[in-house]
Amino acid sequence: MSNTLLAKITASLVEGEPDETVALTRQALEAHLEPLTIINDGLVLGMNIVGEKYQSGEYFLPHLIIAANGMQQAMALLDPELKARQQALARAGTMVIGSVAGDIHEIGKTLVGTMMSAAGFEVHDLGVDVPTETFVNKVNETGANLLGLSALLTTTMAVQREVIEALEEAGIRDRVKVIVGGAPVSHEWADSIGADGYAEDAVGAIELARRLLG
Repeated sequence: MSNTLLAKITASLVEGEPDETVALTRQALEAHLEPLTIINDGLVLGMNIVGEKYQSGEYFLPHLIIAANGMQQAMALLDPELKARQQALARAGTMVIGSVAGDIHEIGKTLVGTMMSAAGFEVHDLGVDVPTETFVNKVNETGANLLGLSALLTTTMAVQREVIEALEEAGIRDRVKVIVGGAPVSHEWADSIGADGYAEDAVGAIELARRLLG
């Protein structure tokens, strides 16, 4: 029974049926499955398959967004249950993410945050048009070991460099790995501003983060 439910949760994410994901997650809780089991053996498996299909070119961005949405809604159900049981997910790391000052592009950044969360990272999404000092303060406050800076305009790319310089001035640059992304951003740009890496998409960001944090 429990294995069938978990397999259905996985399949609902892969097939892009977020409402089904939520309904099945509720069923699994009612069947007294452990929240951690539902996450690890149902949801995370599904997101991994979606990620693989995206990388192989079988799936496209809408598939990722729909699956991430289902995962987010299911996690909203599971979070209170985890807290009630005082269970914590084994965190792969802590990430602060946002679109830099002057940039109001949301979708790519949000998708990266959601996928990172699905991959086991604790994610603090600061939103869009985030002031440089807000990034620095949040990294300090959370002790984050990852910072994701999104810029979708050529005019806001330079702000990614400013954030890295501000981390250096605050004396915390060596504590955090900085990942940059966005349409005009490249590996060369990341290297030139002293970032730790560049990711083209959400799946790439997860792989890069895991590699950087060893």
